[in-house]
Amino acid sequence: MKEIDLVIDTEEIAEFFYRELARRGYIPSEDELFEIADITFDYLIEKCMIDEELDEDE
Repeated sequence: MKEIDLVIDTEEIAEFFYRELARRGYIPSEDELFEIADITFDYLIEKCMIDEELDEDE
């Protein structure tokens, strides 16, 4: 199976959840969105769906 590079960050996840939750009638706070995004990111790492790579600038 061919490996591909995929970049996902918590801000992108937060924006996705905001759109989807708003579409369903929920308006979470910014803090709630970033908590959901962090949890989702951690879940994807735990399930080995993504690997965490830190920016070289950090």
